[in-house]
Amino acid sequence: MIEARPAPRPLIVRLRNFVGDTVLSVPALRLLQSHGYRLELVGKPWAPALLEAEGWSVHVRPEGVWSRVAQLRSLSRRLRAEDAGFDRRSNMLLLPYAFSAALDAGLAGLRAEGVVDDGRSWLLQRSHPKRDQQHALVEYWQLACDFLGITPPPAPTAIDLRVSPAQLERAVALLAAHGIEPGRYLTICPFANGTVEFLDRSWPAFPEFVRRARAAGHPVVLVPGPTEVLGAQQLYPDATRFEGVGLAIYAAMLKLAGIVVSNDTGPAHLAGAVGANLLTVWGPADADRWAPWGPTVTLLRRWPEWASVDEVLARVDRALA
Repeated sequence: MIEARPAPRPLIVRLRNFVGDTVLSVPALRLLQSHGYRLELVGKPWAPALLEAEGWSVHVRPEGVWSRVAQLRSLSRRLRAEDAGFDRRSNMLLLPYAFSAALDAGLAGLRAEGVVDDGRSWLLQRSHPKRDQQHALVEYWQLACDFLGITPPPAPTAIDLRVSPAQLERAVALLAAHGIEPGRYLTICPFANGTVEFLDRSWPAFPEFVRRARAAGHPVVLVPGPTEVLGAQQLYPDATRFEGVGLAIYAAMLKLAGIVVSNDTGPAHLAGAVGANLLTVWGPADADRWAPWGPTVTLLRRWPEWASVDEVLARVDRALA
């Protein structure tokens, strides 16, 4: 007689607020799932599209503390009705370090766990050490292991973020409408917000590189975010721009590209996660902690100088030959 498996236990997980961090947390989320948890994720408005093919339930976090608390209370009521043991164990894991994340959970009456930080330990059911001197993916992986109470196995070498056949089909159709063949184009991820110790994270030669890539006959694809549309139009007028494309289709376009050239930016993590042929031109940021993860990632770093256009273009020429 085959013994029935116990039903997965619901667990609320608060995601990080940035695309790159959320991508890097995917292996940790899968680890939680593999240990018998049914994930109820709470994140930014882009999170459902980003994780569309993973099959997890993803809830969009509202603005305002009381709206966030109301959402968590409503979610916990439903999960309590589904699982009588929900309130008798830790039932929420916080990936963000912010005090506000723990406050939301505490006001909602949840038994949350998370990293010790920002004076919030008194709000947590259990606190875990902060390990921010290693790659962020490993940090999230070890936090999941701490939550599970297991000795951390090695983190996976690839994220392998899932891209569904429907996502790929839609991306192929969009590309075909512009006469672009899968595997025969260059995707650029040229935008990088913020600075590191007042130094710009953006490769300053990106516009020149794109002009020369187009002159060499390479199709260049650009998928700007909502706040990047004007910059894309002004800086990269010769690129084929796909404006208003969500992260699910963007992931497929990255996967189908012959090569992706990026800055230190969230879409670079997405490209690495889906197994794209990624060349990321790196500047002042800590690559040991924040570089895109995966066996298809090439990190090109010459800091305190930048890689040359000739070097990057030569790699693109080889990839698209």
